[in-house]
Amino acid sequence: MAAAKSKSEPTRILVLGGGYVGLYTAYGLQKMLRANEASVTVVDPQPHMTYAPFLPEAAAGAIEPRHVVVPLRRVLKRCHVLTARVTKIENDKKSVTVEAADGHIEQLGYDVLVVALGAVARILPIPGLVEEGIAFKTIGEAIYLRNHIMTKLDEAASTLDPELRKRLLTFTVVGGGFAGIEALAELEDMTRFAVENYYPNIKVSDVRWVLVEAAGRILPEVRETLGVYTVEQLEKRGIEVYLSTAAKSFENGHVVLSDGTEFDTDTLIWTAGVKANPVLANSDLPLDKRGRLEATAAMQVVGHPEVWTAGDNAAIPDLSRTEEDPTATCPPNAQHAVRQATLLAKNIIKVLRGGKPKDYYHKNLGAVASLGLHKGVADALNLKIKGFPAWLFHRAYHLKAMPTWNRKIRILFDWILGGLFRREVISLGQINNPKDEFARVSKS
Repeated sequence: MAAAKSKSEPTRILVLGGGYVGLYTAYGLQKMLRANEASVTVVDPQPHMTYAPFLPEAAAGAIEPRHVVVPLRRVLKRCHVLTARVTKIENDKKSVTVEAADGHIEQLGYDVLVVALGAVARILPIPGLVEEGIAFKTIGEAIYLRNHIMTKLDEAASTLDPELRKRLLTFTVVGGGFAGIEALAELEDMTRFAVENYYPNIKVSDVRWVLVEAAGRILPEVRETLGVYTVEQLEKRGIEVYLSTAAKSFENGHVVLSDGTEFDTDTLIWTAGVKANPVLANSDLPLDKRGRLEATAAMQVVGHPEVWTAGDNAAIPDLSRTEEDPTATCPPNAQHAVRQATLLAKNIIKVLRGGKPKDYYHKNLGAVASLGLHKGVADALNLKIKGFPAWLFHRAYHLKAMPTWNRKIRILFDWILGGLFRREVISLGQINNPKDEFARVSKS
């Protein structure tokens, strides 16, 4: 059980999650806390924070993958970082159960809890999805996808079987939100560049990219005319777009769609939505119907002022919209996470020192999306922006939002070098199965 804290000990602040909210909350706390005022522990299964909006460019080789992650121990020097996975939250006992990296189970006590566990990929009961699908939420998945796709090009360039070649060169993305569209656009750009420059026996027209979206439009975060424009731009690049079409089966790489379309693919990228971290269901904290923590506008969990939350796992009232819709909550995007995290640290400090927390208020500034190199769309500040200006806007906004000057500068230099020498396009497929060669040699 969690050990009780004596009155003379510092307040124990436990931060669950090392994503944007967890990192910036802990970073703000370590800057503002006085000596011996409180201790801060951050728990996450990964030793780094990933800036998700840059995953498509990392996957496509425009940014070095290590530059889109921020090492927690490097930034949070006055915090204790524990590499572990949260399995249970018992707020009535002020205890959190975690499974450490070495597999042992541990109970952590706290006085103040910050729940920033974020969201995970939403898996639907579609036959073959778990076996064939590749999500796009982590840096590991982005690196894997890049190497996987380049390996498929290598295999297609080497095979004499036309049916196998067709399957190898068919790439499917399911989900037309920001993650799906940006991943599709960047990766299609990468394959087009690779084929045109390094694969003389593969034509661009041989490569098939398919987008499947169950809704009647893509990019719901921007106005509908920009969604239509985006579809037109994708189709001009030869990408097949299926709207109002659901996936029925992916068994053995054979895709079956609700409109009767069928085809084979060796690459299935799943970006069809997210859901709040399911660990929250194994807690005694109040959840809304979508599995998110019910929170006040000050980011305190309803009925539990000692528990704070923000980001994708939190149902925080969107005060900029509650007059027209009393049930409106902040959408799960980087724009809100950035601002919530900054205020969250300040609110915790205020309450620790006897003050009152401030409500979170932010009027949505709009949305930006990259459609590959030099292409984009933006719906921001009541402006519709397309093409190159939107692409610049996208890069500038996310470079500004990227944590730490170290990472900002590294990413900027990645872009400069990419502009001077073009992107690196090469398969490092061996890193997906690094022991295969060792095992093969051991049998010879």
